[in-house]
This record gives sequence, structure tokens and C-alpha cells, in this order.
Amino acid sequence: MEKTWRWFGKKDPITLNMLKQIGVEGIVTALHDVPLGQVWTREAINNLRSEIERHVMRWSVVESLPVVETIKYAGPDRDEQIEIYKQSMRNLAAEGVKTICYNFMPILDWARTDLEHPNADGTSNLYFNLAEFAYFDIYILGRENAKNSWDADVLARVEELRATMTPEKEKRLVENIIIKTQGFVSGNFSENDLNPVEKFRELLKLYKGIDRDQLRRNMEYFLKAIMPVCDECGIDMCVHPDDPPMQILGLPRIVTCDEDINWFLNAVDNPHNGLTFCAGSLSAGAHNNVVKLAKKYASRTHFVHARICNVMPNGDFKESSHLDPRLIEVIRIFEKEKPGVAMRVDHAPLMLGDEKMGYNAGYSFHGRMLALGMVSGIMATIHSENDKTAKL
Repeated sequence: MEKTWRWFGKKDPITLNMLKQIGVEGIVTALHDVPLGQVWTREAINNLRSEIERHVMRWSVVESLPVVETIKYAGPDRDEQIEIYKQSMRNLAAEGVKTICYNFMPILDWARTDLEHPNADGTSNLYFNLAEFAYFDIYILGRENAKNSWDADVLARVEELRATMTPEKEKRLVENIIIKTQGFVSGNFSENDLNPVEKFRELLKLYKGIDRDQLRRNMEYFLKAIMPVCDECGIDMCVHPDDPPMQILGLPRIVTCDEDINWFLNAVDNPHNGLTFCAGSLSAGAHNNVVKLAKKYASRTHFVHARICNVMPNGDFKESSHLDPRLIEVIRIFEKEKPGVAMRVDHAPLMLGDEKMGYNAGYSFHGRMLALGMVSGIMATIHSENDKTAKL
């Protein structure tokens, strides 16, 4: 697999020179300065691509060309926004960038409640606490009938949490869920938002009456509209699984499991319609067997995120080691089935001062460098095994 790295552009404190030195081959990035719903121009694309190539790497994957909310909920300007999206696709292809990672998650992208959960070795990891997220839903967001979305065990934990909650803890929870995991990319929220909770409530209103079946129909409409451009320009689209892979905040999520993946691949059965195989997002659901899913969908995978999660008995989950046996098997599968596919390490721990550097949540330098070294070692071992087998 191609060893890639998510880089956040020229303002990223992790420089392209640093990435070249640690063995990165390809860059995963986007035009983060372009406002949502506007065309990515060839000039802007060329400018960023040239900077990457100047450091003897290539722009391997766009992550992400955002699908604006009006496309997801089928607003009155959906078709106009799809045409803008198609033009950005054509401009990317004209500059040689032909793999686009996107998601179809309503309003909220990936979610965590704790961004520095301590580990025994002194590092820290991202963590999703089900009770804290439910507390946010019920008592901060104040969503109507929110309690009905959570089972009795979670609600009991929420009430225990409520007894110890303070304004400072509530503020940190809001920042972790809405801002720090969302505000550094082109999305709905910004670190400059004065009242992100109210903004979230307004966005929720746009999805009133949008259930799982309707969101599926809207995704199918979008995919059918853009596939002619994919065929014309040789572009591979790869949707990122929902993270966490469950229904949250009353919003439908439709890329959560085997049945969901099978549905969207067959709804628009075109080889350009593919999957970003994020082992971490999928493994955050105890219902998913990531090794089996990797075997089943390798041929329709256009991009791999190499990370993995451990789910606790109570439903909480945290990022696991990149040497987790499940992840080793996933890497083995893609090295065999899709050896040239772009792969990036993801959501590595904070370590060796990463926490002081102001890196985007989930995107440390030392932690990801360690993870890349681990995955590179796994890949080298697999190559050695394959060479020995071939000689027998």
C-alpha cells in the first residue's frame, strides 16, 4: 500500500519536509480555506499540488471534498450544489488528483467525548464515553425526546454523571464534540462560533422528517448524479464509514455495517463508487468484524485508514494499538488484494509533547509517526512472507 499522511495545508505545523523524512509517499489533503459550497478552482488545486510535488511526494487523496448538508437532506438548491461538486471533481481530475474521500454523515462528522484520555504508559488517546455523549444529547443540546434514544443502563450512567457535572465540564464536552473534532476542516462548525450548540439545534431542524430510508435515497441520488463525471474523468469516490457507526442525536446514519456497505455499493453499482475502509470507525461498533469486512469489500476499497478501536462492555470505545492483531490482518488483506491502494495511519496517541503543540484532534505528529513505523513494519513483514512463499 502507498504510505500516505493527512496534511492540513501550508498552515499545518507538521511540514512536508518533516513528512518526507519519515517515509511518507503520498499526501492526503484538501482545500480547507475554500468555503462550503464553492467550486475548487484549478488554480488553487494546482498551487497545492505543486507544493506537494516540490517535496517529491504526490497528492494521493482528497479528504475531503465536502458534501454540503443541502445535498444530504435534499434541500431546494441540491441540484445546484451537485453541479458545483461536479465542477470541483473535474478540476481535481484535470490536475491529476483522482481519489476523493467524502462522508454522508448528517451535521456531525466523527465524534469523541474525551480527546486526551490517559493511558497507563503516559500517553493519551481519543475516547468515546457513551454516557457523556448521551448527557450532551439530553441536557446540553436538549433534543426533544432525547431520553427515548438511550437504554436504561446508559440513562443510569447519565444520572450519575449529572451529579458531578460542572459548567466547566459541560463547556469542555461541547468543545470536544462540536468544535475540536470538527472546526479544523471545511465543515459546519468553526472555532470562532460563539454559540455552537444553538447552531447545532438549527441544523437539526433541517433533518426533521429525514429517516434512514430517505437519507439512503438522497445518497443514491447524489451518487447517480456524479458517476458520469467519475466515468468521464477516471475518479474514484470512496465514502467514509460513519463514526461512531450508530444512529446518534436522532439523525440517521447509513454507512455503519455490512448491510449498509452492501446497499450503497449495489444501489449504484459502478466500480468508481467505492469505500474508504476505515478499520477504526467500523471497529467502534461491536457488531462489525473488520477482518471479514476487509475480505469482503477489498475490491471496492479505494482508500484505507489504518487504525482500530476497542469497544468496552458498556459501549464506550477507545483507539487501540496499531499492532492490534485485527489491524495486522486487515493490512495483510489489502497488501494482497489492493497493494497499490493509498493508506494512512489515523487517530494515534498523543506522546512526547504532542499535547503541547496544538495539533488537530486525532492528528498528532509523534503518535502518528510511531503508528506509521508500526504499519510499515507490518507491511515489510508481509512482503517478506510473500517473497518466501513465491520462492517455494
